[in-house]
Amino acid sequence: MEKATYPHNFSRLEPFLPYSEQAAPIFMYHKVGPMPGGVKHRAIYLSKKWFTRQMRELHEAKFVVLPLSDWRKFGEQRRQTVLTFDDGSRTVLEHGAAEMAKYGFRGIQYLVADQIGGYNEWDVKQGEVRDALMTEGEVREWLAMGHEIGSHTVTHPRLAKISKEKAREEIFASKARLEDRFGVPIKHFCYPYGSWNKAVRDFVEEAGYETATTTDPGLAANVTDPFALPRIGARYPKRNVRTVLRAIADFVQGK
Repeated sequence: MEKATYPHNFSRLEPFLPYSEQAAPIFMYHKVGPMPGGVKHRAIYLSKKWFTRQMRELHEAKFVVLPLSDWRKFGEQRRQTVLTFDDGSRTVLEHGAAEMAKYGFRGIQYLVADQIGGYNEWDVKQGEVRDALMTEGEVREWLAMGHEIGSHTVTHPRLAKISKEKAREEIFASKARLEDRFGVPIKHFCYPYGSWNKAVRDFVEEAGYETATTTDPGLAANVTDPFALPRIGARYPKRNVRTVLRAIADFVQGK
């Protein structure tokens, strides 16, 4: 789509409705549930209450949640979306899966192949709070619910900042390891930190993936490059007088 004034973050659905007639927002999540103390990167946490609200709004607005493999259809029909989750946080299974199931929504969880059952090592090295990642059994539970998994590399590096040889290995090896471990085709890739360039993008295509998602803000419609799909980050609303008054009104109305 051409540059527009659409919101670059998703808290409430209403601002996206005018654009959803011709484009599909791909919503990006990381962790769902209580935010532990000491968190530095607060934007990647969303409370269960707010996630529940977002799922309800999508349902009430009659949005269709598509798999990424339907990228050719983005923009063909009104009110389409995709739900993506980065890193494989256990919180998504614990606090988000049931809410999605209420409405028959399906999503994709991008897994770091060498951290199944581990934790967010890449964040902890930078002083972030430790977060448990889904175990093999939990990933299988996620799959049994009808959700998908995709690749988020082997170790979660900034692919555009490492050598081409290492980047290629991260992209190819993660696909092979996840397919061997879970017995499902790994069709979709997600660039850690949104770090990518043409060489990295071409490695993803060469490895046999169907799509790759970025952190570049945008709405997907008439996609010409499935290896550079834009996304919209799910966030809490900004705190200002307007949002505080709206929150009070919602509380009074029992929303």
